[in-house]
Amino acid sequence: MPLSYLTRIAQTPAPTFDEGERGALMAGLWEELGYRTERDEVGNVLTRLTPPGTEGKPALLLAAHLDTVFPRATDVTVREEGGKLIGPGVGDNSASLAVLTALLRDLRGEAGEGLRRPLWVAANVAEEGLGDLRGAKHLIATHRERLGAFIAVDGYLGVAVTRAVGVRRYRATFLGPGGHSWGDQAPSALHALGMAIHDLYALHRPAAPRTTLNVGLASGGTSVNSIAGSAELLLDLRSLDPELLGDLDRRAQGVLHAAARAVGVGLRLERVGDRPGGELNAGPLLDLAREAAREGRTELRLASSSTDANAAAPHGLPAIALGVYRGGNAHREDEWVQASSLGPGLRFLSRVVALYQRRPVA
Repeated sequence: MPLSYLTRIAQTPAPTFDEGERGALMAGLWEELGYRTERDEVGNVLTRLTPPGTEGKPALLLAAHLDTVFPRATDVTVREEGGKLIGPGVGDNSASLAVLTALLRDLRGEAGEGLRRPLWVAANVAEEGLGDLRGAKHLIATHRERLGAFIAVDGYLGVAVTRAVGVRRYRATFLGPGGHSWGDQAPSALHALGMAIHDLYALHRPAAPRTTLNVGLASGGTSVNSIAGSAELLLDLRSLDPELLGDLDRRAQGVLHAAARAVGVGLRLERVGDRPGGELNAGPLLDLAREAAREGRTELRLASSSTDANAAAPHGLPAIALGVYRGGNAHREDEWVQASSLGPGLRFLSRVVALYQRRPVA
């Protein structure tokens, strides 16, 4: 069962941009099952199942991200309480990695030989936060011509993400000369930051298609009696509509530059995230997921979200994100997974793969 892998995976730290230890663990687990693995330039772990007779046919790529939102110093010990496994990152995305590993275990021997099309399985880096889907973007850009479809294995069982929420992220740093709060009269970087935050939230955002703006972090200054020489914010912009996202992006940049000019400080603006949005061409894959869900007596709910599946949108590659476990409190240290849900999650994913083999997606 996937449960035998989950604790070991979850207790191996994997902060975004520092996934090497968990990547090595996944490569080791898959090699113990008899698979050949490779590590690419950005740190993704990949194994390719290409049984005789399937060479040259477009592959189905399954990918689950390695990284978690927790810094390396976090205690990632997993505990069991009343049928639940509890710990930082135990679900997102350790549970998905465990299910993928169990799938590979089950595909050894005759089951794997029954594949009619190549099946690639990846543990990819940098999905969370400022990782900006680096791993998935690299996989798809590098191998697009050899791929027929992409499934991001991520999220709760019974949820299928069929539409990608586009995301733009910026780091804005306001820079001034600084100085003494009494002895100098220099402009304050914090003044510009405060003005910018006020004006950003005053920007119009349409309710439909849903479009959002959030300043998630803000900091600056050195002491109560010093004029702030620098101040910084991180800005998150999202929309279901690529054109609306582009419009909000332009207006938000205008607000940041205007605040800097009004106060008399400089602005260093860096785009730190660009997750493509829009339709995922998920229709054929959704049909398979619905059939697999019916067979497993699982209700399938459609959702719009930002996942590794976003990386497929610019390439016209059919994609979807499918969850394979039940749990809660994602991105919290008390995140939990219902242990008994991993078996149904594995059966669901296995059935999706089997149906794809029978009715391949072009």
